[in-house]
Amino acid sequence: MLKVLRKPLVSGIALALLLPTGLSSVSAAEQQPVSALDVKVELDQRYEKYFNIGAAVEPSMLEGVNGEVLKKHYNSIVAENVMKPINIQPEEGKFNFEEADKIVKFAKENNMELRFHTLIWHSQVPDWFFLDKEGNPMVEETDPKQREKNKKLLLKRLETHVKTVVKRYKNDVTSWDVVNEVVDDSGELRNSPWYQITGTDYIKVAFETADRFAGKDAKLYINDYNTEVEPKRTTLYNLVKQMVEEGVPIDGVGHQAHIQIGWPSLKEIEDSINMFADLGLDNQITELDMSLYGWPPRPAFPTYDAIPASEFDRQAEHYDQLFQLYESLGDKISSVTFWGVADNHTWLDDRAEQYNDGVGKDAPFVFDVDYNVKQAYWKIID
Repeated sequence: MLKVLRKPLVSGIALALLLPTGLSSVSAAEQQPVSALDVKVELDQRYEKYFNIGAAVEPSMLEGVNGEVLKKHYNSIVAENVMKPINIQPEEGKFNFEEADKIVKFAKENNMELRFHTLIWHSQVPDWFFLDKEGNPMVEETDPKQREKNKKLLLKRLETHVKTVVKRYKNDVTSWDVVNEVVDDSGELRNSPWYQITGTDYIKVAFETADRFAGKDAKLYINDYNTEVEPKRTTLYNLVKQMVEEGVPIDGVGHQAHIQIGWPSLKEIEDSINMFADLGLDNQITELDMSLYGWPPRPAFPTYDAIPASEFDRQAEHYDQLFQLYESLGDKISSVTFWGVADNHTWLDDRAEQYNDGVGKDAPFVFDVDYNVKQAYWKIID
């Protein structure tokens, strides 16, 4: 991909391209509320030489101001929840595509790339997958012969689910999160029912099935969080390396990037991207949000208005450094997706509330709760 140096836009002409009518300087723009719909440079336009810019959405977010911001600033979208197994096939053999179809339709109408999240996961998956024909939990079975039968049944169910979904959207989806979060925080393979019953065969079968039915140019990803830090990174790397060597059709690694200001380090992020790129794989940043808080997120600001400007300044500086890094690795990253559109909708609010007695607000994106641009927007736009 073409490389372009990031440098401040200081000329009058360049500045005019950035600022909405009536603003004469960057400092003024930062001091006055400026709608994401009024700025002159779109996020996806700014990074079109490097990677797509995406956002995670619910079907309800495709209309109104949110929908207009999506159309203006993003050229890729992904479903936050409605394409997960529990929503697509809540009962065996009963597929529900109504909500997923709304996102597919929006992407097609607006010429957007579409990521699919996620075919197989240990969470948000219905229990029936893991029950034998008599309705007993497969993980509790002790008889070796019955365990083998259960394994075959579960892999058949997996294959049916993946085949049905991929065939439906083969002409719409360009990037598939085939399996999600297969490595635990401890650095061990996640001891999910999938793993307890099938070992790593569920990963292989999921990729092989998706590969059989996906569109010719679609790419298949293994997606996870904390891919930048040890011991998880090495375990994921070794798993992917082994599977690639065995011919499993993995095209790339999805790095969720639920990060904090200053964590993980930029070097850890860079090293992780390079590690997987050295295997000949693509990298996508799939669920980017930047929390204001460390771990655990305590104490948290009780309301959005209580967040001081200095916190947004810190966040802006780190966003600037992060996107400088992404841009320098642009030939190894094909997509950067934010796990939301603006600060008015983020799962991080639930996390902040959980650790602060039901009161807490986070602010992870470059657009605020009113769809105004934050300092972070000006920084990553230059």
